Amino acid sequence: MGSIHTSIQISNPCDNAIRPVEVRALVETGIMYLCIPEHVARQLRLEQNSEREVVAADGHKRLVPYVGPVEVRFNNRRCYVGALVLGDEVLLGVIPLEDMDLVVSPSRQTVLVNPESPNVPSSVIKLMGCTVGAD
Repeated sequence: MGSIHTSIQISNPCDNAIRPVEVRALVETGIMYLCIPEHVARQLRLEQNSEREVVAADGHKRLVPYVGPVEVRFNNRRCYVGALVLGDEVLLGVIPLEDMDLVVSPSRQTVLVNPESPNVPSSVIKLMGCTVGAD
């Protein structure tokens, strides 16, 4: 399987005066977060909320800025996430993929809106001892 890239739009939902940015993102199911390069964080004027410790593939640890919120859009889907600022390309991890209910298709080398819920993102939740919608 080769690398899968997709186009997404990212924006700063706290400042409507800043135009969204269309980016080509590497879909990376081995990471949790959205990762963006520093120049994208600056362009969107995203504020650093904290730092996160990340572990690289070679085992080295380092602190990186954590910014947000970031609005991510793909087709008719959107979500709001935090982003790690690192690297030189946008990486789309599993948190935004799951939040937007997207499906990675390795055979097609693409990302798709979940065909089982094409109009509205779907999520699975399990509540212990609660009934959803009960008064």
